[in-house]
Parts: sequence; structure tokens; C-alpha cells
Amino acid sequence: MNVEKILSEMTLEEKASLCSGGDFWHTKALKRFDIEPIMLSDGPHGLRKTNRNHVVTGADDETAKAVCFPAACATASSFDRTLLEKMGKALGEECQAEDIAVILGPGVNIKRSPLCGRNFEYFSEDPYLASQQAAALIKGIQSKGVGTSVKHFACNNQETRRMAVSANVDERTLHEIYLSAFESVIKNAKPWTVMCSYNRVNGTYSSQNKYLLTDILRDKWGFDGLVMSDWGAVDEREKGVAAGLDLQMPSAHGKTDAIIVEAVKKGELDEKLVDECARNVLKLYDKYKTNHKGGSWDADEHHELSRRIAAECAVLLKNKDDILPLDKNKKICFIGAFAKEPRFQGGGSSHIDCTQVTSALEAVKEYCDVEFALGFEAESSEPDEKLISEAEDLAKKNDVAVIFAGLPDSFEFEGGDRKHMRMPDCQCELIERIAAVNKNVVVVLHNGSPMEMPWINKAKGILEMYLAGQACGGAACDLLFGKVNPSGKLAETFPIRHEDTPAYIGEFGEGDNVYYNEGLYVGYRWYDKRKMDVLFPFGYGLSYTKFEYSDIKLSADEINADGELTVSVTVKNVGKRSGKEVVQLYVRDRHSSVDRPVRELKGYEKVSLEAGESKKVFFRLDKRAFAYYSTAEHDWVVEDGRFDIEAGASSRDIRQSAFVYINNGYTPRVKFTINSLIMDILAYPTAAKEFFDFLKQELTSEGMDIHAQRFEELTDDMLTVFSDMSVRTTMDFLTTKGITREKLTSTIERLNVIVNEGAEE
Repeated sequence: MNVEKILSEMTLEEKASLCSGGDFWHTKALKRFDIEPIMLSDGPHGLRKTNRNHVVTGADDETAKAVCFPAACATASSFDRTLLEKMGKALGEECQAEDIAVILGPGVNIKRSPLCGRNFEYFSEDPYLASQQAAALIKGIQSKGVGTSVKHFACNNQETRRMAVSANVDERTLHEIYLSAFESVIKNAKPWTVMCSYNRVNGTYSSQNKYLLTDILRDKWGFDGLVMSDWGAVDEREKGVAAGLDLQMPSAHGKTDAIIVEAVKKGELDEKLVDECARNVLKLYDKYKTNHKGGSWDADEHHELSRRIAAECAVLLKNKDDILPLDKNKKICFIGAFAKEPRFQGGGSSHIDCTQVTSALEAVKEYCDVEFALGFEAESSEPDEKLISEAEDLAKKNDVAVIFAGLPDSFEFEGGDRKHMRMPDCQCELIERIAAVNKNVVVVLHNGSPMEMPWINKAKGILEMYLAGQACGGAACDLLFGKVNPSGKLAETFPIRHEDTPAYIGEFGEGDNVYYNEGLYVGYRWYDKRKMDVLFPFGYGLSYTKFEYSDIKLSADEINADGELTVSVTVKNVGKRSGKEVVQLYVRDRHSSVDRPVRELKGYEKVSLEAGESKKVFFRLDKRAFAYYSTAEHDWVVEDGRFDIEAGASSRDIRQSAFVYINNGYTPRVKFTINSLIMDILAYPTAAKEFFDFLKQELTSEGMDIHAQRFEELTDDMLTVFSDMSVRTTMDFLTTKGITREKLTSTIERLNVIVNEGAEE
């Protein structure tokens, strides 16, 4: 398909028509050029293909049957890129069979607050982990000739007033935390499309935010795909075109197409910008036509894959007295509504019409017979005395009671945020009362984000399944009975209380403004900086075996910022059964001129080890592993100094460490003004000498030799007095006539040149 030839032959009206959807799910057709509509479909952990016109009929065929794989809250905890790529390939196969051009996902927004109603669709509180898992999923999907749409760009970290709220965030935090995952995904996985978010960022809607859509996404990161809106996210369409929004979804019934045409004819919008939008739509159509092959897929095979993936994602949080894995020869009972009808996905645009669902109560038949009591109603909060009493009676008769609990659908869904971090009262009371009559309690959790656990000391075992997809029941049983050894690690911190969380004050803002006052300190960065106790730290997860770390080695003791550092560490399985360990690599800056987190994740590898086996795990760190975003340079920089390289089993379980010096001659740019403090100038000896020589010369020329001599013989006492003063105030106190504001400003500018002579351009 010759995109440029077609574009050159199109009328303005035809080009504008491509800039919005043809209906709810399709792009527009242009019959004159044999361009057909292509279909976009919800994802990202399963295909949600609705009928062509999105007419809600309630019919059985309203959505196509598909496999619901584990949600991102679960798959992030696998810390396994290969696993995500396999899942992506399966999703790609289903999309090909259903004639889908682009599946809408994955979401890489950061989990700023545990209460965000859509957290289950997002990977992590950490941008590096989110980017790596998302990139693997994208590569898997697109390897099958199906496009992805990384979303929601940017700062869509709450559902409260999401179509109006402005996320107000400083430049450094924006780049280091909220844009970093997008940047890595764009550069390394090359998604076909990017979806902008509903919200405003620093006052401007994402759909018409040129800084985001063009200056950063295209000019800085080199994105050459299509940018689409979230459904209904467009405010002023002509401003969106100017900012770089190619495709408005869904259909606007021609209204915004006419606005684009009128703006061009009035000279308010450059037609070349319309050309660029139309060009990107045509390029997407060409990709679809080139890669669409159709095909079929095996529903049972994908169901089993979903089961294996879910088992790899689950996190063993507690295993007192090695209560797990369960002995199937003992008397075991299952309690809780989620054992019979599992909570395995969230509500909203990612809700899948599943091919089948396997509950734990059904899957346990593969292992042994268990008795069951409901214990609570899934969507209830108030304790039901009859149900709890029945569960107590059952628990008394059994050796082990396994309680399936978590958060109901009504707590986590697109369009609303949670009101608190608590589980329903009925579930907490059930766990407490079962633990009172049976000392061997295991809790299996189904939830999309962290919860408070007031009952934690009453349970011997806790298995976090998250929202683990349609085969979650089978995966839970595989883990409970030891067919699979748990290997997941938490992709987010579990705080003790909601009040401990970074964004607690002003969490979702007031009116249409939310201020990210916690800055860089999101997730473990916050808890580590404040040395706060947590329920479970980032990266935490137990196994049925034990691992030891040893012999960390670095490829060099000193590197420059453009060099790469190779890190190796040996891991040994010192237990009695095979298992997998996630080795996490953190970097810690010891000599930074700016405030930085205690440590940051910069690498991870999941390694499989037989009992007694050792393996050496390798990591490669580039410039970005050591960099921070400089607001002076408006770019990433690496300062000279010592960096600690830490290998561990979690962010708070560092097993091995070493250090490297970076020496590349970089000096942070300095900007003195007449309002700078004297102490700031004293930090740079060359500048300080120049400044005091200037003062002595001026004072001497005005006959103030006594003052000049004092500056010649600066004492510690004098430095203490003057260092807290600004340059301007010092001049005012000296009452010199010759040192005018202009002369002082000129001197300060000379100091800036002196200090920055060695700074990088």
C-alpha cells in the first residue's frame, strides 16, 4: 500500500474523516481508496470483542468468548518476561482469529495509591518493573501480527473525576516515575499505538497536550506509530490535531471532522498536521492488512496456559510451621464464597466473557475430597451469623481450614476508587472465628490491590492469588498441594494501614485538581525513605524451598556514564525441592547532589533451580540505571560518585552488595542569582575566590580598606555570619555605592560561567 500516494490524492474532508472512528470500535472506511474499517478491541489480559455497533442487547453473543488470563496485578508478580511473552502470543492468536487489528493494552500507569479502582489493570508501583513486563507482553502479541495500545498516557492514577481532574506533578517526578515506563516500552517494544488518558496533566487534557504527545512521545522518544484517544477523552478536536492526537475514538458522527476542516479553512490549523494524523491512520491500516492472517486457537489449551501462568504469579506471603503445601491425607475443608465462585477479574472495559471458569472447589477433586462451607456472601459486607456458624462447625471437624477471601467486584472496578483498604467485615470476622476453633488456617486471597489484614497473626498460611484469570481455582490448588512451588514476588508494597501510604493526604485531590506532593516517593521509595514498617515489602515472596546468595561480582570498579556494567551473583537452592527465585538488582546512589530514593530496582531475573543446584545470574546496567532526571538539563544525567549495587530477595532483603565509581567528569549545572546564599557560592572554591576578590576590589576602591581586609582574612565566625545571607542582602549591609545591582548581576553571571565550564552541554 502506497500511503504517500493515497494521501496526496485525498481531499481535506477525506483526510479529516480518518481522524475519528467509524463507530464504537472501528476506524472509518474510504471506499474510493479501498480502505476498509479495522477493529480495535478491549484487552489487555483477554480479548473483549463486542458486537459491531456496541448496541447493548443482552444476547448471548454480545461478546465473543475468550480466555481471561491473569490480570496485570498478578502477572507483574511473576517477575517473568518469558511468561508474559507466552501470554502475549496466546492473546495475539485469539485476536487474529477474531479479526482484531489492535488490542487495547497493556496499561502501564503507576500504582500511586492502593485505592485506585483500576489498579488491577496496572503492573506495579515501580516503573522499571512495569516497563519490562509490559514490553514482554507487547512483543508476544505483536509477534502474531496484532497491534497493541499502551495506555493510559499519562498520569491516569485514579478513577475519581478521571474525565476532569488535573494531575499536577513536577517535572522530575513526571519523568522519573510516571513517564519512565512508557518511555522504555516505546523504545524497546515499539507498540503500534499509544492511547492518551482522560485526565489533564498540569492543567492540559492529555488528548491535546503537545508536550506529551509530540515534544516527548515523538520528538524525544522517537515514537512513529498512531496516537488514539481513550473513548470519549477528546475536548477540543482541532487542538488535539495540533498536539499530535491522530485518532479520536469512538465515532463523533462527523462533528469533529467538520471542526477540523473548518479550522484549516480559517487558517487556524495547518493542513500538514491533518496530513500527519491521516498518514498515521493509513500506516496502521497498512500494518493490519500486511499482518492479518486469521486462523484459529484452542480454547482448552489457552485455559491450561492461563492456569500455568496464574500459578507462576501467586505470592506466598506466610507459611508458619510449613503448613503449606497441604497434606492431602489430612482432613481439609474449604470455606468462603470465592472457593465456589472465584473472583478472578475486575470490572469495566477489561471484563472478559470467558470460555470456562475453574473454581478451587472443582479443581481440588484432582487432589482429594474436601468439605465446603460458604461462610459469607461474595457481595455482602455484614457478617451472616448462620453462614459463619456453619463454617465454624465444619472447621472444628477438620485438620486444616482453607479460607478463600478477598475483595468483591463492587470494591474494584473501572470508573470508581475504593473508599478504604479494608476487606469486607464479614470476611474478617469469618477468619477470626475460624482461627479460634482451628489453629491451622490458610487464607487464599483474590484481590486486585493491597488490603489491610487485621487477622494476619491468626492465619498460619497466606497465599496471594490476585485476580488470576479463569483458571485461578486450578492454579490455587496446584500451589496449595505442592504440585507447583510458589515463586511470585510482590510488585507493590503492602502497607500496614491506609494512613501510611504516600498519597494519603490529598489522595484524589479536591475538585478538579490533585497534587502529587509525595513527588518521587511512591511505593517502596516512600517506605524506605521514611524507614517505615510495612506489612509486606516490594519484591517479597516465599517459596517451599530456600535460596542463598553469594559471590557478587562487577565487571569494573570504575566506569564512565556511557559504559556498561555487568553484574553477576550466584544463587543456590539450599532446600529439599526444586523452585524458582526472583533475583532483584537495586542501585543506590551514595554521592548525589539531589535527593534520591534509598534504592531503585534496575534489574531482575527469575531462575529455576533443582534442590542443591547453583546458578550464576547476570545483569547488565547502562547509563539509565544510574541516572536521575535533571530539571536544569531537562534530560537524564549521571553524576560522578559511588553507586552501591545490591542483589536481594526483596527491597528489604538485600543479600549481596558491591560498589562502583562513576567518573565521567559531569558536574551539575549551577545557576547563581543575586538571591543565592553565600553558602551556595562557598561550595565552589573557584567561584568563591572570584566573588571575594570582587568584593575586596570594590571595597578598596571605595576606601573601605577595613572591610576589604576582613574579606582577605575570613574567619569561621565571619563565614557563619555571612553564609546564611543572600548575595543581595550582604551587599545591602555593606552599604557600598559602587556595587550596583547591574554590576552584581554581571559578577554572578561570571561565577555561573566559571562553575559550569566543566559541565556537559
